[in-house]
Amino acid sequence: MKIFVTGGAGYIGSHIVKALGLLGHDILVYDNLSTGHPWAVLYGKLVQGDLADQKYLEKTLNDFQPEAVIHFAASIQVEESVRIPLLYYQNNVANSLNLLQAMISCGITQLVYSSTAAVYGIPETIPVAETAPLCPINPYGASKVMVEGILQDLAKSGSFRYIALRYFNVAGADPEGRIGQAYAKATHLITRALKTAKGEYEKLYIFGTDYPTSDGTCIRDYIHVNDLADAHIRALEYLMAGKGSDIMNCGYGHGFSVKEVVATAKRVTGIDFPVLETGRRAGDPPALIANSDRLRNKTGWLPSHDDLDFIIRTAWEWERKFKSEAAVS
Repeated sequence: MKIFVTGGAGYIGSHIVKALGLLGHDILVYDNLSTGHPWAVLYGKLVQGDLADQKYLEKTLNDFQPEAVIHFAASIQVEESVRIPLLYYQNNVANSLNLLQAMISCGITQLVYSSTAAVYGIPETIPVAETAPLCPINPYGASKVMVEGILQDLAKSGSFRYIALRYFNVAGADPEGRIGQAYAKATHLITRALKTAKGEYEKLYIFGTDYPTSDGTCIRDYIHVNDLADAHIRALEYLMAGKGSDIMNCGYGHGFSVKEVVATAKRVTGIDFPVLETGRRAGDPPALIANSDRLRNKTGWLPSHDDLDFIIRTAWEWERKFKSEAAVS
């Protein structure tokens, strides 16, 4: 199958590209390399391009003529979205519109979309199901809600079909050590903790210890990136089998607090790195845990790496390797 992947040189996108490549698919990655890396594209061909460049995007799509598109390209940092909201509406909403317009122009009608649990804001019920109200508390989540709405309207208007996968907290790295998270300024808890263990940061900050949780810190549902990759493969197969558009959560259905993650990171690395507790960070809900029954029941998805130690160990092995081998971009 010919598959066009936006943002496929990034952390999550590159793992999905690897999974697609192992299955023998013909892949074209379209990435502006603002946060992605050419070395992370292990299969297919990489074209450097921006979704804001409508003419080049449409030409690339038309030349390749994929059967489906997987759309990862987006700005994803919650704190940054609060500081620079227009960046998020431009990159995540306007550029997604460009992609959809190019797809329709080229007769491409099947899309797997990278969404987020941030669309739920502070959910009333945990675990949170796809039917929960969408009440984002930051521009990042709001931008994803907007695109989901556009997809719903587009699907109602004709033959266009999509699956929106709402990610919870993606972590870990390729167990073979070939790819992993390589953001210049990492904000995710596990990556920050491991970089602190390596000595790249002086200390790890815990933002908020007064949340209504068991130990006062935020609770998150951490999913290994390879399990997320498998969810994309199954979502794509679901679409190609002629099934209807849908929205599906991607998570394990249970969570760990910040303090539990920090303790696990210290145990896995064997390093008692310094931690400083400080005030809450803007845009952080107390708890986010997925009800992923819809994904499991409709696609047959079954996670293989539901183990926090494994998630952190693969991320740690990548972090130790990354500085010496992968920092080439």
